[in-house]
Amino acid sequence: LAVQRHRVRFLSYMTSTMTDRFDCFYCRDNLHGKKFVKKDDKHVCTKCFDKICANTCAECRRPIGADSKELHHKNRHWHEDCFRCAKCYAPLASEPFCARDDGKIMCGKCSSREDGNRCQGCYKVVMPGAKNVEYKKKLWHEECFTCFECNQPIRTQSFLAKGDNIYCNACHEKKFAKNCFHCKEPIASGGITYQENPWHKECFVCVTCRKPLSGTRFTNHENTLYCVDCYRTDVAKMCHGCKNPITGFARGTKVLNYEEFSWHENCFTCKKCSLSLANKRFVRTGDNMYCVRCAM
Repeated sequence: LAVQRHRVRFLSYMTSTMTDRFDCFYCRDNLHGKKFVKKDDKHVCTKCFDKICANTCAECRRPIGADSKELHHKNRHWHEDCFRCAKCYAPLASEPFCARDDGKIMCGKCSSREDGNRCQGCYKVVMPGAKNVEYKKKLWHEECFTCFECNQPIRTQSFLAKGDNIYCNACHEKKFAKNCFHCKEPIASGGITYQENPWHKECFVCVTCRKPLSGTRFTNHENTLYCVDCYRTDVAKMCHGCKNPITGFARGTKVLNYEEFSWHENCFTCKKCSLSLANKRFVRTGDNMYCVRCAM
């Protein structure tokens, strides 16, 4: 509601007592020696004024007579005693007031309570100066801004929202947080998903050097995570052909094993003609491999 503070003004009519012959504009009674009112340049006896010319009080609906003090605001009129707060009935003739869109006149205090911001918890008005919490353009009394689960005030603590409900960190973890695949503790925020399992970012590290693996190349060997360097030096088999670690990151993605030796797929070739021996018959002579043709 649009609320503005105003002050009213008093309307006064000139009243006089005639000494010479003079008649009321309406009843033509002689006004000589009588009290009369001058309204719109017409001389009117007080009886005709009250009956014909007087404004009607917006509160009591009775005429505002010539002998009464009249208050005026935006084409509305009141007796002085009728101009009161619609809520607490305090007289407002000499006080600032608020005129509401619904026509009610209120003192400043009652207007603040009626039209002020309402708490989303208790739906009472949040008075100016009161401790409050504002979140997403909504307002709460500080003591009404509570965790949906434990009902304790959040106050200066951090909190998390789920839909329209507010949770303290402890209750949110207990109710919604996923548990880390590695340490089994709840993940309050963030985290990483690997193979459909959640991880704390600080738990998703190389098992050997503890280097964080998020955003880097790594490998999983027997359900254990390694960075490229540690896998290469500590775990990977050495290729019998090129003598480099078989990591799957460089030459060849497949590993070929034969007896005690291992090769990159691209390194498993005939010692003499370099023909690839993958998925072919071959002959071993000492530590070397030959295709059937070269072995003859």
